[in-house]
Amino acid sequence: MQPILTIQNISAGYGDVIIVNDVCITVDTGEIVAIVGPNGSGKSTLLKSLLGFARVFQGQVFYQGEEITGVAPYKLIKQGLGYVPQIDNVFPNLTIAENLDMGAYYRKGKETIRKAIGETFDMFPELAARKDYLAGNLSGGERQMLAIARAMMGQPRILLLDEPLASLSPKPTSVILSKLERIEEAGMAILMVEQNVKKALSVSKRGYVLVEGSCAMEGAADSLFSEDDSKQRYLGLDK
Repeated sequence: MQPILTIQNISAGYGDVIIVNDVCITVDTGEIVAIVGPNGSGKSTLLKSLLGFARVFQGQVFYQGEEITGVAPYKLIKQGLGYVPQIDNVFPNLTIAENLDMGAYYRKGKETIRKAIGETFDMFPELAARKDYLAGNLSGGERQMLAIARAMMGQPRILLLDEPLASLSPKPTSVILSKLERIEEAGMAILMVEQNVKKALSVSKRGYVLVEGSCAMEGAADSLFSEDDSKQRYLGLDK
């Protein structure tokens, strides 16, 4: 089966500075893949390079077999890529329902959008109960749920998530992870950049470890815990 997303020998950064160097990653349809590693290792830069928010110096990105390197972000969203940034990922002065409506910007027909909002609320009942609340008044976990839900309103085939668990306490972290598993079960692929190594790999099928901008390890998520030296050097985990 052809991967839904292929990152081939990408080097990327900002200005003239290369932060990510010669990284290769694949994501198959309907699987969660995690990119983990120490802080400052280039994880978020790699994700941003896929959407044109970071400069690609070399390499190629393929989506469903077609090259999308350098394609404008709005075109990628229309083609089926959903993106949730780490910060500023909701419209704080809009309600939950209005945020979801914004996520359906490229969809046509009031009935189609209404049905999509209903389906999204089925997956996120916590949001449905507060649909008229301003997003700016939500807790961190609720905001993250809303950001993911809004991205799903565009009917993406793959979600790109930048630190979805950042600054969350244990309870909302567990809720977000359970939502990601449900999204995967529904057949949507997820590429997740995450600082919380244990939690990210606990729901992922495969993982990649970035260290100083390069891929130091890759493999099945559970196998990344198998070597004690690697756990301590690259993942920051106890032996």
